[in-house]
Amino acid sequence: MTGGRNGVGGQADREKTEGPLVADPVLLERLGTRCIVLVGMPGAGKSTVGRRLAKRLGLPFLDADEEIERAAGMSIPEIFSSRGESEFREGERRVIARLLQTGPCVLATGGGAFMNAETRAAVARQAVSVWLRAEIPVLLRRVRKRADRPLLAEGDPVAKLEALLAARGDTYALADVTVESRDTAHETVVDEVVATLTAHLDAKAASQPAHG
Repeated sequence: MTGGRNGVGGQADREKTEGPLVADPVLLERLGTRCIVLVGMPGAGKSTVGRRLAKRLGLPFLDADEEIERAAGMSIPEIFSSRGESEFREGERRVIARLLQTGPCVLATGGGAFMNAETRAAVARQAVSVWLRAEIPVLLRRVRKRADRPLLAEGDPVAKLEALLAARGDTYALADVTVESRDTAHETVVDEVVATLTAHLDAKAASQPAHG
Protein backbone atom coordinates (compact mmCIF):
# COMPACT_ATOMS: atom_id res chain seq x y z
CA MET A 1 0.00 0.00 0.00
CA THR A 2 1.88 3.04 -1.21
CA GLY A 3 0.95 6.44 -2.54
CA GLY A 4 -2.50 7.63 -1.58
CA ARG A 5 -4.74 10.61 -1.43
CA ASN A 6 -2.81 12.63 1.12
CA GLY A 7 0.59 10.94 1.26
CA VAL A 8 1.56 8.17 3.61
CA GLY A 9 0.78 9.65 6.99
CA GLY A 10 3.73 12.05 7.10
CA GLN A 11 4.40 14.19 10.14
CA ALA A 12 2.58 17.14 8.61
CA ASP A 13 -0.52 15.03 8.02
CA ARG A 14 -0.94 13.97 11.61
CA GLU A 15 -3.35 15.58 13.99
CA LYS A 16 -1.26 17.54 16.48
CA THR A 17 -2.21 19.33 19.64
CA GLU A 18 -0.97 22.67 20.87
CA GLY A 19 -0.28 21.28 24.33
CA PRO A 20 -1.94 19.30 27.08
CA LEU A 21 -5.20 20.61 28.49
CA VAL A 22 -4.32 18.92 31.76
CA ALA A 23 -0.61 18.32 32.26
CA ASP A 24 0.15 14.75 33.23
CA PRO A 25 3.92 14.72 33.70
CA VAL A 26 4.00 11.44 35.62
CA LEU A 27 2.30 9.47 32.86
CA LEU A 28 4.32 11.18 30.13
CA GLU A 29 7.56 10.50 31.97
CA ARG A 30 6.68 6.85 32.46
CA LEU A 31 5.58 6.55 28.84
CA GLY A 32 8.86 7.84 27.45
CA THR A 33 9.11 7.19 23.71
CA ARG A 34 6.34 4.59 23.62
CA CYS A 35 2.90 4.96 22.07
CA ILE A 36 -0.43 4.38 23.75
CA VAL A 37 -2.32 1.89 21.57
CA LEU A 38 -6.09 1.55 21.90
CA VAL A 39 -7.59 -1.81 20.93
CA GLY A 40 -11.09 -3.22 21.01
CA MET A 41 -14.27 -3.91 19.11
CA PRO A 42 -15.82 -1.72 16.42
CA GLY A 43 -17.78 0.91 18.30
CA ALA A 44 -15.65 0.73 21.45
CA GLY A 45 -14.72 4.40 21.06
CA LYS A 46 -11.05 4.02 20.19
CA SER A 47 -10.93 7.03 17.87
CA THR A 48 -13.20 9.24 19.97
CA VAL A 49 -11.45 8.51 23.24
CA GLY A 50 -8.07 8.48 21.51
CA ARG A 51 -8.43 12.01 20.18
CA ARG A 52 -9.38 13.32 23.61
CA LEU A 53 -6.61 11.37 25.31
CA ALA A 54 -4.03 12.75 22.86
CA LYS A 55 -5.28 16.28 23.49
CA ARG A 56 -5.10 15.71 27.24
CA LEU A 57 -1.49 14.57 27.01
CA GLY A 58 -0.33 16.91 24.27
CA LEU A 59 0.60 13.99 21.99
CA PRO A 60 -0.09 13.37 18.30
CA PHE A 61 -3.18 11.29 17.58
CA LEU A 62 -3.03 8.68 14.82
CA ASP A 63 -5.88 6.55 13.50
CA ALA A 64 -4.58 3.36 11.89
CA ASP A 65 -7.64 3.02 9.63
CA GLU A 66 -7.17 6.56 8.31
CA GLU A 67 -3.47 5.90 7.69
CA ILE A 68 -4.33 2.68 5.82
CA GLU A 69 -6.78 4.58 3.62
CA ARG A 70 -4.14 7.21 2.86
CA ALA A 71 -1.59 4.56 1.97
CA ALA A 72 -4.02 2.64 -0.26
CA GLY A 73 -5.72 5.65 -1.81
CA MET A 74 -9.15 4.14 -1.15
CA SER A 75 -11.59 3.60 1.69
CA ILE A 76 -11.51 0.50 3.87
CA PRO A 77 -14.79 -0.86 2.40
CA GLU A 78 -13.23 -0.39 -1.04
CA ILE A 79 -10.08 -2.25 0.04
CA PHE A 80 -12.17 -5.14 1.37
CA SER A 81 -14.22 -5.23 -1.82
CA SER A 82 -11.40 -4.99 -4.36
CA ARG A 83 -8.49 -6.67 -2.57
CA GLY A 84 -10.05 -8.85 0.11
CA GLU A 85 -9.62 -9.02 3.86
CA SER A 86 -6.28 -10.85 3.81
CA GLU A 87 -4.57 -8.10 1.81
CA PHE A 88 -6.18 -5.47 4.02
CA ARG A 89 -4.83 -7.20 7.13
CA GLU A 90 -1.33 -7.38 5.70
CA GLY A 91 -1.43 -3.68 4.86
CA GLU A 92 -2.79 -2.98 8.33
CA ARG A 93 0.11 -4.86 9.92
CA ARG A 94 2.69 -2.90 7.92
CA VAL A 95 1.09 0.46 8.62
CA ILE A 96 0.85 -0.14 12.37
CA ALA A 97 4.47 -1.34 12.49
CA ARG A 98 5.50 1.94 10.87
CA LEU A 99 3.36 4.11 13.11
CA LEU A 100 4.74 2.51 16.26
CA GLN A 101 8.19 3.76 15.27
CA THR A 102 7.19 7.43 15.20
CA GLY A 103 7.67 8.06 18.91
CA PRO A 104 5.15 8.83 21.64
CA CYS A 105 1.62 9.13 20.29
CA VAL A 106 -1.91 7.86 20.85
CA LEU A 107 -2.79 5.27 18.22
CA ALA A 108 -6.32 3.97 17.61
CA THR A 109 -6.36 0.61 15.82
CA GLY A 110 -9.03 -1.20 13.84
CA GLY A 111 -11.03 -3.89 15.58
CA GLY A 112 -9.09 -6.78 14.04
CA ALA A 113 -5.58 -5.34 14.23
CA PHE A 114 -4.68 -6.80 17.63
CA MET A 115 -5.54 -10.29 16.38
CA ASN A 116 -2.30 -10.34 14.40
CA ALA A 117 0.48 -11.93 16.47
CA GLU A 118 3.20 -9.80 14.83
CA THR A 119 1.26 -6.64 15.61
CA ARG A 120 0.75 -7.70 19.23
CA ALA A 121 4.48 -8.37 19.57
CA ALA A 122 5.34 -4.97 18.08
CA VAL A 123 2.86 -3.25 20.39
CA ALA A 124 4.36 -5.07 23.38
CA ARG A 125 7.85 -3.84 22.43
CA GLN A 126 7.04 -0.27 21.48
CA ALA A 127 3.82 0.72 23.21
CA VAL A 128 1.42 0.35 26.10
CA SER A 129 -1.91 -1.18 25.08
CA VAL A 130 -5.39 -0.36 26.37
CA TRP A 131 -8.43 -2.53 25.73
CA LEU A 132 -11.52 -0.34 25.60
CA ARG A 133 -14.08 -2.97 26.59
CA ALA A 134 -17.75 -2.33 25.85
CA GLU A 135 -20.94 -4.36 26.18
CA ILE A 136 -22.82 -5.47 23.06
CA PRO A 137 -25.76 -3.01 23.49
CA VAL A 138 -23.29 -0.12 23.69
CA LEU A 139 -21.40 -1.34 20.63
CA LEU A 140 -24.63 -1.84 18.69
CA ARG A 141 -25.86 1.70 19.32
CA ARG A 142 -22.57 3.10 18.12
CA VAL A 143 -21.94 0.96 15.03
CA ARG A 144 -25.44 1.64 13.72
CA LYS A 145 -24.43 5.28 13.28
CA ARG A 146 -21.79 4.36 10.68
CA ALA A 147 -21.95 2.56 7.36
CA ASP A 148 -18.21 2.02 6.80
CA ARG A 149 -17.66 -1.20 8.76
CA PRO A 150 -17.33 -3.99 6.16
CA LEU A 151 -17.47 -6.89 8.63
CA LEU A 152 -20.85 -5.65 9.87
CA ALA A 153 -22.31 -4.55 6.55
CA GLU A 154 -24.69 -7.47 6.03
CA GLY A 155 -26.78 -9.75 8.20
CA ASP A 156 -27.76 -9.44 11.84
CA PRO A 157 -25.42 -6.91 13.49
CA VAL A 158 -26.12 -8.26 16.98
CA ALA A 159 -25.15 -11.79 16.00
CA LYS A 160 -22.08 -10.51 14.17
CA LEU A 161 -20.94 -8.39 17.13
CA GLU A 162 -21.46 -11.31 19.50
CA ALA A 163 -19.48 -13.61 17.25
CA LEU A 164 -16.65 -11.10 16.86
CA LEU A 165 -16.45 -10.49 20.60
CA ALA A 166 -16.45 -14.22 21.30
CA ALA A 167 -13.61 -14.71 18.83
CA ARG A 168 -11.56 -11.70 19.89
CA GLY A 169 -12.25 -11.14 23.58
CA ASP A 170 -9.50 -13.40 24.93
CA THR A 171 -6.97 -11.70 22.66
CA TYR A 172 -8.08 -8.19 23.59
CA ALA A 173 -7.61 -9.25 27.22
CA LEU A 174 -3.87 -9.60 26.51
CA ALA A 175 -3.63 -5.79 26.43
CA ASP A 176 -1.66 -4.19 29.25
CA VAL A 177 -4.74 -2.61 30.82
CA THR A 178 -8.51 -2.68 30.38
CA VAL A 179 -10.89 0.27 30.71
CA GLU A 180 -14.66 0.07 30.41
CA SER A 181 -16.08 2.08 27.52
CA ARG A 182 -19.69 2.89 28.30
CA ASP A 183 -22.34 5.52 27.69
CA THR A 184 -20.88 8.28 29.82
CA ALA A 185 -19.00 11.50 29.17
CA HIS A 186 -15.97 10.83 26.96
CA GLU A 187 -13.77 12.78 29.37
CA THR A 188 -14.75 10.35 32.13
CA VAL A 189 -13.38 7.46 30.11
CA VAL A 190 -10.25 9.50 29.32
CA ASP A 191 -9.78 10.14 33.04
CA GLU A 192 -10.01 6.41 33.69
CA VAL A 193 -7.54 5.60 30.92
CA VAL A 194 -5.03 8.10 32.34
CA ALA A 195 -5.47 6.80 35.89
CA THR A 196 -5.24 3.14 34.85
CA LEU A 197 -2.19 3.68 32.65
CA THR A 198 -0.42 5.71 35.33
CA ALA A 199 -1.02 2.99 37.93
CA HIS A 200 0.16 0.29 35.51
CA LEU A 201 3.35 2.13 34.53
CA ASP A 202 4.07 3.07 38.15
CA ALA A 203 3.81 -0.57 39.14
CA LYS A 204 6.10 -1.63 36.31
CA ALA A 205 8.66 1.03 37.25
CA ALA A 206 8.57 -0.05 40.89
CA SER A 207 9.20 -3.65 39.89
CA GLN A 208 12.35 -2.79 37.95
CA PRO A 209 15.66 -3.44 39.78
CA ALA A 210 17.41 -0.33 40.98
CA HIS A 211 20.63 0.66 39.18
CA GLY A 212 23.77 2.20 40.60
